[in-house]
Amino acid sequence: MGAYILRRLLLMIPTLVGIMAINFVIIQFAPGGPVERVIAQLQGTDVSATARISGGGGDMVGGGNDASGGSGIASDSVTSKYRGAQGLDPEFIKELEAQFGFDKPPLERFLTMLWNYARFDFGESYFRDVKIIDLIAEKLPVSISLGIWMTLISYLISIPLGIKKAVADGSKFDVWTSAIIIVAYAIPGFLFAVLLIVLFAGGSFWDWFPLRGLTSDNWEELSWPARILDYFWHLTLPLTAMVLSAFATLTLLTKNSFLDEIRKQYVITARAKGLNERQVLYGHVFRNAMLIVVAGFPGAFISSFFAGSLLIETIFSLDGLGLLGFESVINRDYAVVFATLYVFSLLGLIVGLISDLTYTWIDPRIDFESREV
Repeated sequence: MGAYILRRLLLMIPTLVGIMAINFVIIQFAPGGPVERVIAQLQGTDVSATARISGGGGDMVGGGNDASGGSGIASDSVTSKYRGAQGLDPEFIKELEAQFGFDKPPLERFLTMLWNYARFDFGESYFRDVKIIDLIAEKLPVSISLGIWMTLISYLISIPLGIKKAVADGSKFDVWTSAIIIVAYAIPGFLFAVLLIVLFAGGSFWDWFPLRGLTSDNWEELSWPARILDYFWHLTLPLTAMVLSAFATLTLLTKNSFLDEIRKQYVITARAKGLNERQVLYGHVFRNAMLIVVAGFPGAFISSFFAGSLLIETIFSLDGLGLLGFESVINRDYAVVFATLYVFSLLGLIVGLISDLTYTWIDPRIDFESREV
């Protein structure tokens, strides 16, 4: 097992490099960019989120130089690369390129980025006067809270419910729970989140839960038991909205997996040997049926960090990594975009390895040592 873990860890290196390389190439051909955004701000046509562009000794927009004065109109060789740059000082454009690192060849920029990321040196945000590692550390608790609790709760609900539905297949319990699950799956999480706000967060009915943030303003003044209650008080509505569709999918997956195993010959043989239903279900069926459920864990966990939580973070004003990554793409803050992509990819690879190791815990017959990576 140790050799397999080592091979998987080493395989993460080219995988990460490949992910970063593909996205780096895509960004090179994507229209717009940080330089264009600064130019748009100067021309008064920027529609992105307002952000200060810091660099050198002051504000990048305006700075200490007159962007449109000085040496006159920019030459075509400088301004032709950027839409709206006509009439701006070419030296100012070059300063912008140097500020964002675009004065270097793409390959050199990519290799420098990989070397820095290997040391978890993500540099500074283009449009925020803060280190990216500090920015990620600030947003990470929100995403971790949503991701871990959403995955844990959905699995704690779905697995027992799916097993019960498989055992009682065709019964009234199976029918009415299936109806609830189908309705839950059909309701978009963000729409259900809005409904929860209207009902329970001071919308039109009750004002039982807070509308924004992960903790209250007086959290530092609370005792530890009160802090824990306050934390879960803020998480109640977001987690409810996120778990709704997640538990529906996982419940049906668990049920179908158990039904498929229950109908196999080895289960009939175990019953013929005199084992009771509990021994058959949890001693034989469980570890085989759970393999497909465990296989979906990495995707469920990582999606809750970004895709699953993006709208929920926005609706409930939870400033997490999903919202940070989305805003960075909109604002062309490529330094933050690549840093969050690197973090998401690394987490996905690590969780994938943990998932494989969980296979061996559920079914010791699986031997990764004899498997080629």
